[in-house]
Amino acid sequence: MARDQLIAVVVTYNRLPKLQATLARLFETSPEDLSAIVVVDNASDDGTGAWLEAQSDPRLVVEHSAENRGGAGGFEVGMRLAVARFDPDWIVVMDDDARPHPGALAAFQQMDTSNWDALAAAVYFPSGEICEMNRPSRNPFWHGTELRQSLFGGGRSGFLITPEDYAGAGRAIDVASFVGLFVSRAAIDRVGYPDGQLFVYGEDGIFTLGLSKAGGRIWFAPEIGFEHDCSTFEGQRGRFRPLWKVYYYHRNLLLLYRMAAGWMFWPALLAVLPKWLSKIRHHSGERWIYLRLLGLAVRDGLFRRTGVSHADILARSESGSSQLEPDKAPNRL
Repeated sequence: MARDQLIAVVVTYNRLPKLQATLARLFETSPEDLSAIVVVDNASDDGTGAWLEAQSDPRLVVEHSAENRGGAGGFEVGMRLAVARFDPDWIVVMDDDARPHPGALAAFQQMDTSNWDALAAAVYFPSGEICEMNRPSRNPFWHGTELRQSLFGGGRSGFLITPEDYAGAGRAIDVASFVGLFVSRAAIDRVGYPDGQLFVYGEDGIFTLGLSKAGGRIWFAPEIGFEHDCSTFEGQRGRFRPLWKVYYYHRNLLLLYRMAAGWMFWPALLAVLPKWLSKIRHHSGERWIYLRLLGLAVRDGLFRRTGVSHADILARSESGSSQLEPDKAPNRL
């Protein structure tokens, strides 16, 4: 079977030990299965740049960013570079703390991918447990079964793929993460690249849901395993660290929910806003800052504004920064 040209895109920022483990796994992969490795270094200052320049694998291509563009910006830059430099059949994307299981990319090369525009790997913690944050899903607003399950007691589990699917033959999905996502050139031709202005959180869901909405077909492939050596996301416990993450998390979720729900977005908004406001109890001593960031996120999410600079968000996350111009973010309707 002829192999597709597959390029890996890895985004990194100040996590050199985890990046080293990821690249070691990719370097071990046969050039027949992985043609090149593009690493976007998001202006790391922990020695990452020097270490990358010292590597000798001829497949490695490094893009040193002059500023931290966030995960979203890194993936946009990396995928654009991969297409411009190599014109590949497929790109597989991952964070610096995620890596394919041994043999996973060879398993991809053995698959018949002709019916699919993207493939999502099965992602696990290093302990072997399913990585909850990387479970693919189907959009409940498009599928009656998933909507009923979500509304009547299932919650998120009503539209996420089930643990049993990880031992199954695979299934069609609508949304997947940027850990072990294989994106075809046809998918990029259909919907373009991730929106780098999202900075962090949700850019993968927005990209894959946009692909599905445009008629692209995404398949969950349990035979392709990935490991995600990630720390627990503090926002899931109600407390955001650093605090600036409040803005991106909620703004980008609004963009995703609107894309997913269509006209049902507005009643759904009435359900989620009280939950978001209730998280203020986890931010004793900084509640006004939390509210300021949340309010800005809701405003920009509703008006689809993604052009605010990260410097402004950092300033707003600090005490006494409320005098910044509230309308600096350009409207991208």
